[in-house]
Amino acid sequence: MSVEPYGADEESAAVLRTVGRVIKMCRERAGLTQAALGAQIGYSEEQVSSVERGRRAPMEEFLDAADRVLEANSLISALKGDVEKARFPKKVRDLAKLEAEAVEICAYDNSVVNGLLQTEEYLRAVFGSRRPAFSEEEVDQLVAARLARQRVVEGTPPCTAFSFVHDEAALRRRVGGKMVLRRQLERLLDVGQRRNVEIQVLPLDREDNAGLGGPFHLLRLREGSTVAHNEVQRTSRLISERREIQILELRYGVIRAQALPPRESLAFIEKILGET
Repeated sequence: MSVEPYGADEESAAVLRTVGRVIKMCRERAGLTQAALGAQIGYSEEQVSSVERGRRAPMEEFLDAADRVLEANSLISALKGDVEKARFPKKVRDLAKLEAEAVEICAYDNSVVNGLLQTEEYLRAVFGSRRPAFSEEEVDQLVAARLARQRVVEGTPPCTAFSFVHDEAALRRRVGGKMVLRRQLERLLDVGQRRNVEIQVLPLDREDNAGLGGPFHLLRLREGSTVAHNEVQRTSRLISERREIQILELRYGVIRAQALPPRESLAFIEKILGET
């Protein structure tokens, strides 16, 4: 997925500008310069300036510290929820909203482990391998966005059913190195024990594979409709056209039938872990 900088869409930009104005107002009321505020909360003058201009999404620690030093009576701290949403590109916010509304999420992946199941070190390795390279700030932004989306899998009590099918190649690719992959496989084994999660593996020795066209998600929403998400080579799009959805639903059904059953798949993952 291509990266949008903070404030790339007007909705995010408006939120960040408002947050910046509130912080600036409180700082000036307290009679502090940007450098003085930064020194007291552990940030540089440039970082404070970027936040006040709406060019940087402040971390929760920044907001809490500024609220305390400026004696803002929770006015600044109360902005954390708004900043959390504005921190991510609009396409990520839209996808996360749909995932939170889904009663079932189905996914096929043939290159890397599905994003909703990736460990932090694995997904950092995924984003770190991109060329041209992301900046450290962009990697941090993408990591935070991906981890935020994973909350839907961690939901308690579980209210969403998940079906993940991975091509064997995705589970053998040493993204980040041997130990990163081992810990990723261990996470799959752990998540695969949950009653609302089914993980399947499509072995490389299968002669038929209906997923050669690439990865995709199906999200079945509470009101009964289904949308799809497709992400390939700098393109990330949501699909709602019924004819396309029918094709992907048919394709996913065939992929699941071609893959190993869930219990055999977990045993297969244990075998790969032992060989890694």
